[in-house]
Amino acid sequence: MSTANPTLLCIPDISGFTQFMSDTDIELSSRVIPSLLNKVIYANEIGLRVSEIEGDAILFYKTGPLPKFKELVDQCRKFYTEFYAQLKNLKEQHDTKHSGYFPDILGLKIILHYGEQISAVPIGKNIKLMGEDVIIAHRLLKNKVKSEEYILISENLLDQYKNEVIEKNFGWGTLHERETAYEHIGEINYSYIKLAPLLEEEE
Repeated sequence: MSTANPTLLCIPDISGFTQFMSDTDIELSSRVIPSLLNKVIYANEIGLRVSEIEGDAILFYKTGPLPKFKELVDQCRKFYTEFYAQLKNLKEQHDTKHSGYFPDILGLKIILHYGEQISAVPIGKNIKLMGEDVIIAHRLLKNKVKSEEYILISENLLDQYKNEVIEKNFGWGTLHERETAYEHIGEINYSYIKLAPLLEEEE
């Protein structure tokens, strides 16, 4: 029987995925999406483990002590910049072959949440995460943020870093507070910061 543990959840999710799959042929989409997801997986530097790959998203988790807040933010930055570096490479590779038809619609958002009671259950060779906070993390993908690219941090996770100065770790923008009510769960508070300014830093 699996023991429930405090667990960090991280979900990098490709925005524009559904439209991209609809607007491009299967040959292109079957190369582009796995390549982008693999790039995100291999950009992991803080010991996150993969529980599931869900078409357009990766469910990472980490039990035990949380990383320092700056380390977590830096990891999200790396996910984003590596994602875009790979996206740029893929566009250069496939634009000519596909007559320039590579829709400029893909982006990345990252959900961060923390649960006190999450079980990691072995199913075959995979680990299935169980618990209400896993559901909450997935629900947070549907929110009130009017942007396609951002880091969203639940209040529950931010509360774990009360003794750290949060704002100073976001040198490219400002955290904004929001809340969303979910059926059967209630209102969840979170903060978010847009990721797009990081691309301007890279240029």
